[in-house]
Amino acid sequence: MDRPTWAPPGIDISVPSVSRIYDYYLGGSHNFEVDREAARKAMEFLPGLPKIMQANRAFMRRAVRFAVDEGVTQFLDIGSGIPTFGNVHEVAQAASPGAHVVYVDHDPVAVAHSQAVLNGNEEADVLMGDLRKPREILTAEQVDRLIDLDRPVALLLVAVLHFVEDADDPYAAVAELRDALAPGSLFIVTHAAYEGIPVQQEQAAGTVNVYKNIRNPLIMRTREEIARFFEGYDMVEPGLVPMSRWRPDTAPEEEDPYSSSGFVGVGRKA
Repeated sequence: MDRPTWAPPGIDISVPSVSRIYDYYLGGSHNFEVDREAARKAMEFLPGLPKIMQANRAFMRRAVRFAVDEGVTQFLDIGSGIPTFGNVHEVAQAASPGAHVVYVDHDPVAVAHSQAVLNGNEEADVLMGDLRKPREILTAEQVDRLIDLDRPVALLLVAVLHFVEDADDPYAAVAELRDALAPGSLFIVTHAAYEGIPVQQEQAAGTVNVYKNIRNPLIMRTREEIARFFEGYDMVEPGLVPMSRWRPDTAPEEEDPYSSSGFVGVGRKA
């Protein structure tokens, strides 16, 4: 198996990674054959997976622009993945030069690639961290340097909560992060769900099984279960909705049916 020059030392390139599979869906080049194989298997059940990922990214960009419009210029993006065109720092700093961004991921490829992309950008940084250990994230040197927790922050958990199993208590981790933020902070979430996927649940479950088999379980939660992550925050209009329905740039009827899979929402801390 050829090892690409950009692969950080110590990476096991025989084990698929969620962030590299995502990179493949988006047409990126930072993935291995083992990732592409898992992605192709998942797409046998849900051929629209790349459309779902594109809709997810498009929502993230709309939410970041919304945050800047609301005067929020600090961004903490946990589970940020491998940077592709139109990442948080690009959108935020284009809308508000000087906006501060900290990316967090536990995939060494995502972190190494982020470091390369952010080289020379004094207002953005990346750290190796895990959503399940919020205290380590909040006290990290990069967060301390770039994020003032006494001022509003936009916390992004985009396409990451559905990879945290209930046994790891994602609600407690999210609560600790939410509670650390100042009033006026925004909480930006996307989450997979069976609702809205334009195929039968039995077929979609085939994709869920692919992720289970690569030991990265994909947890499909209901709208009510996803809404619980926003406890203590007021939902910004239009609330917790399918991806393509959150303040769309184009008419929803022009969207691919897959772009309404799962739920997205933005909450504001009173």
